[in-house]
Amino acid sequence: MTRHRTAWGLGLSGLIPFIACLVVAFLGPTAWQVTAVYAFVYYAAVILSFLGGAHWGAVLQRTDKARMPGDIRRLALAMLPSLIAWPSLMLSPVMGIWVLMVGFVLIWIYDLSREGRFGWPKWYLLLRSVLTVVVVLAHAGMVLRLGESAWGF
Repeated sequence: MTRHRTAWGLGLSGLIPFIACLVVAFLGPTAWQVTAVYAFVYYAAVILSFLGGAHWGAVLQRTDKARMPGDIRRLALAMLPSLIAWPSLMLSPVMGIWVLMVGFVLIWIYDLSREGRFGWPKWYLLLRSVLTVVVVLAHAGMVLRLGESAWGF
């Protein structure tokens, strides 16, 4: 199996916890619903942090000695997902989900930028886009599950 297919398979399987938590939050026994909401938030924080780490890897894996413009900025920006994810765990679940959803959108926008997409194969950006759309929709679904007051108005 090629790296490309393996990455797609692993990436798509990484959606299972998001979807499972969302389903349990809607349909599970009450005690499980509460656990599912917290599990969703914790998993989202871990995955958002992972996305920042991927950018570290993109910069550090290059074997050429030439420093590319934006390397330092990219390494610094790669820290932002963790700095968004960690504090989200200290917020209420509703606020944490909102903060994490914004974090996923922001890192996706950066991934699609000229600087952020440097070093990735073209298929990776499609994978990232598919995964991010599903993850953001799952976050919106969890906000919906938590009720109208979760929308903040």
